[in-house]
Amino acid sequence: MSGHAIPAQRWVRIIPVAFLMYTFAFIDRNNIAFGMFGIQKELAIQATAAGLAAGIFFFGYVFMQIPGGLLAEKWSAKRFITIALLIWGCTSMATALVQNLTQLLIVRFVLGVVEGGVSPATMILLTKWFPLSERSRANALWYLCIPVASIITGPVSGWILTHYDWRMLFILEGAPAVVWAIVWWFLVDDKPSDAKWISPAERDYLETTIAAEKKAIKAETPSIRQVLRNRNVVLLLVLFCFLQVGFYGYGLWLPTLVKSLSQGSMIQVGWITTIPWICAMIGSLLLSMRADKTRDYRTYIAGPILLAAVFLTMSVLAGPTRPVLAIAMLSICLGFMYCYAVYWTALTAFVADEVLAVAMGTINALGNLGGFFGPFIVGYLIDQTGTMYVGEVFLIVCLVISGLVALQLRNRPAPLVTIEATTRTAAAE
Repeated sequence: MSGHAIPAQRWVRIIPVAFLMYTFAFIDRNNIAFGMFGIQKELAIQATAAGLAAGIFFFGYVFMQIPGGLLAEKWSAKRFITIALLIWGCTSMATALVQNLTQLLIVRFVLGVVEGGVSPATMILLTKWFPLSERSRANALWYLCIPVASIITGPVSGWILTHYDWRMLFILEGAPAVVWAIVWWFLVDDKPSDAKWISPAERDYLETTIAAEKKAIKAETPSIRQVLRNRNVVLLLVLFCFLQVGFYGYGLWLPTLVKSLSQGSMIQVGWITTIPWICAMIGSLLLSMRADKTRDYRTYIAGPILLAAVFLTMSVLAGPTRPVLAIAMLSICLGFMYCYAVYWTALTAFVADEVLAVAMGTINALGNLGGFFGPFIVGYLIDQTGTMYVGEVFLIVCLVISGLVALQLRNRPAPLVTIEATTRTAAAE
């Protein structure tokens, strides 16, 4: 039986449930970008403090990166994420109760802690369901939740803020996570051998193929010490830090930037902010398909990041005098910047399964500190200069550094494993 003839229930069962789960996570993480319009006014805080409130999430995010991946690997991604859904939904809704900056910082920090382990846990889950020949596409489809969440957040948040206030925003957008915990529990399984819905042919294909791939990767990275000394892993960590500064500095200040360019109402700003995220969806899918086909991770990480810096520069040059052009360049920028599916596939191709959770958690923990520094530094620069321009230049520099570091990667993915090859290996053993 060829790989093409294998049933593919995993695509319609695992991906959609994981997609919606993390969609809710990203909405609850980023809706502060819209809530900040009311928060700054009611709590009387400046842009620097607003950037701190948006970014402190990522300090909390650090704490569960390695534990989340390890719990998914050694215990259960299904159980861990179910618990996280319940807690983060309640924490997000609790944002509606804050009365001062200190309380806001505490709630955002706790939200970061709770959500912190979900991303590595989900990526560990996907490595058990999708072999390397499919993994960039699987990661890309899952990671589409981020632009989709941002597309949803804009118009929905604009509508809520038009008819209610920022407190109701957090209540209405936090509740779905609690409901989805029930759906997640009943529909997701940790691995093919646990699933009653999967066909024997698909189960055998996944278990045999993924086991052979893990064996090949393990030969190159047998211990966590060697992983942390691995040239590609170190480069992936550094480029991820700077990419996160650019991505979250861009994303969390995007509504403010769009409003300054368009001078529109909140509903109009909400709709306009969907355009860059639509570009991100298209870019992610195209990049992941090419990366799966070529295994050239360096090109499909470095090239898009550097092009994102180019288009962000063009947006800055267009400025408020040409708002349509500026927003168009912003949109194309995000279409290239959003290369995360290829990034995480590169890591899983370089690192053995036994140490993947620790490596992934370490990179995500340290890298996501960029998610703090991006919004915070941009907010500080806004306060100091009274304009978004200097903040955008800072983000451009970070993207250029990230892209140049990515160019130093060496393409050493694990060999493509086919079902015929793994069948012969199993027979020989």
